Amino acid sequence: MDPLSALRDFTIRGELDKVVRVGDEFRFGSDYSFPCSASTGYRSKQGNLYTLETLVYYIKNHHLKHIEYLQNARNLKIPSVTLPDRKPLLEYLQGKIASHDAIELLIPTVHSSVVDVEEYRPEDPSLPFPKDGPPAEKDENGEDSRILPERPVDYVSMIKALEKPLKDRESLLECRHRDFYGVLVASTRREEERQRAESQQRKDGLVAKSRLLGPDGGVGGGDDAGFESTPKPKMHLKGSKIGEGVPIILVPSASQTLITIYNVKEFLEDGVFVPTDVKMKMGASKPDCVTVQKKFSRDRVVAAYEVRDKPSTMKSEDWERVVAVFVLGKEWQFKDWPFKDHVEIFNKIIGFYMRFEDDSVESAKTVKQWNVKIISISKNKRHQDRAAALEVWDRLEEFVRSRSHT
Repeated sequence: MDPLSALRDFTIRGELDKVVRVGDEFRFGSDYSFPCSASTGYRSKQGNLYTLETLVYYIKNHHLKHIEYLQNARNLKIPSVTLPDRKPLLEYLQGKIASHDAIELLIPTVHSSVVDVEEYRPEDPSLPFPKDGPPAEKDENGEDSRILPERPVDYVSMIKALEKPLKDRESLLECRHRDFYGVLVASTRREEERQRAESQQRKDGLVAKSRLLGPDGGVGGGDDAGFESTPKPKMHLKGSKIGEGVPIILVPSASQTLITIYNVKEFLEDGVFVPTDVKMKMGASKPDCVTVQKKFSRDRVVAAYEVRDKPSTMKSEDWERVVAVFVLGKEWQFKDWPFKDHVEIFNKIIGFYMRFEDDSVESAKTVKQWNVKIISISKNKRHQDRAAALEVWDRLEEFVRSRSHT
């Protein structure tokens, strides 16, 4: 008999008190013996087969409230029966229903006997015949005429009775006492090194381009050689100094804002929002300046932008290059800025306010009075980050083009 049928039989007969745990097995009176970890034929809605240990503990404690039952099972480190499975399982074990879709017939792995396999001996007096077979019968010549029957021995079942599963699918996936933090840190460091290398390549490209254009924006910096000169926009690349002439985006240095110097690169370049505290826990160092480009643009020529979070260190010529700011929503963010008020700021600089879509209206009450664009992202749906990043780029590029022609 399989473990599930045996447990159902004893439950219906009201003999659960005879189901006793001895070491790593359950003994059903003197009738059956099964390993505690033996899989039963009842499959959870989650996909796994319940073990005998789980079902025995449940049927003996089904009268408890589910929360109390879960807590007790957790304290005893016994896997619990899920809430959706409780009622149909109980009705089946009590005999109220004859079957259920969750039941799968299993081939019994042990004999319905509590004979200890390790103590099995042919001369055991409890066996039907002594080791020499049934009592001798003499024929007319006085010779033994008995026919000794063959005793089939199921060695496979005897071996399985001694087996104990060490791991199942659930325990393997849980990976207890292990985490992948080290792998995550190593991959993050490699990604940061890749980004630094790309940033340096972009800066080198800007230097080469600025030298090629020359201080007046013409090819080679000399005669136009028959080419018409074009108007020079304010946001042009000039000189040969690295970063000179590159537009600047300011972000808050406060950690309570969504976009900071830590995560602005992933958001604007890859369209993925990574919380600042996550970046800090992964050991990311705080950069003084970050260079970003619109990676997912179809344009062949993509402008580069510097991102900074320390306005107090900027010079007057740096302020002329500021084109955008991610606002914190606090007036003190603009303290000591070279502008009269926030009205003048957002006439000359485009502002963005990042918020979670389910935040309260009060969180954006102040910025709604300013000339800034409110960008909403989801707390959990990361696939929506790309659309928010594209909205920032579209607004920013439109603003830069309008500013270049004024």
